[in-house]
Amino acid sequence: MTAGMPFYVSPEQLMKDRADFARKGIARGRSVVVLQYDGGIAFVAENPSRALHKVSEIYDRIAFAAVGKYNEFENLRVAGVRYADLRGYSYDRSDVTARGLANAYAQTLGTVFTQESKPYEVEIVVAEVGATPEGDQVYRLTYDGSVADEHGFVAMGGGAEQIEAGLKEAWRPGLHLGEALALAVGLLGTDPAGGETRTLAPEQLEVAVLDRHRPRRRFRRVQGDLLARLLSSDDPTADVPAGDDDGGGSAGNATTNPQTQRPEQDGGGTA
Repeated sequence: MTAGMPFYVSPEQLMKDRADFARKGIARGRSVVVLQYDGGIAFVAENPSRALHKVSEIYDRIAFAAVGKYNEFENLRVAGVRYADLRGYSYDRSDVTARGLANAYAQTLGTVFTQESKPYEVEIVVAEVGATPEGDQVYRLTYDGSVADEHGFVAMGGGAEQIEAGLKEAWRPGLHLGEALALAVGLLGTDPAGGETRTLAPEQLEVAVLDRHRPRRRFRRVQGDLLARLLSSDDPTADVPAGDDDGGGSAGNATTNPQTQRPEQDGGGTA
């Protein structure tokens, strides 16, 4: 080859290489399950870290879940909070919707995928709880900006295909929260390679809900004794007690400082 001749890669090969790179990064992350239950939408992630959140509040009725590179999806989360705050302040709080946020994320992810040297190694879900189950909205966005309107449930990260297969068999409309959490946690403990199923303890999990019965801010975290009671309950109708609040939102207002949520470990890690 003549010295100085530019190296040519076809657009098709370039896009394929970028997609393969992003998929491998996402597959290294621990899975997240998002599923509807009778009182709202539940988010369940295998995440032993108390500092690195994979599930967060965005706005009144909207939450965000992600897998992949922590620093990349944290940037997206913060941008989503700012988008929601600005739109709610400029117009009305009801104008902030999961659909609008998903479209904004799709543009960002698509632009990065096609124009930057490296795509984002992330996959995210934006969910909005409605007044009824029919009004719930769940959008899944992949590294290239593709958007899918999901119904009932969705799984992301390593082993997502196997988890979704299990959800298709066992999930049904109208599950109580205790049933939904037990289903999600059981599937998160399965080995994609067919090995022994693990039993995940409450301290290994990050769990949150969008509870349609709460006043304006519907997001709350489920942890500690409350999570342990829900997972160990023999009552299949177990739910979150109305007055048992352990501090819901970690985001969702303009004063949120992302620096306070950085993990002690390298922020570029896969989660």
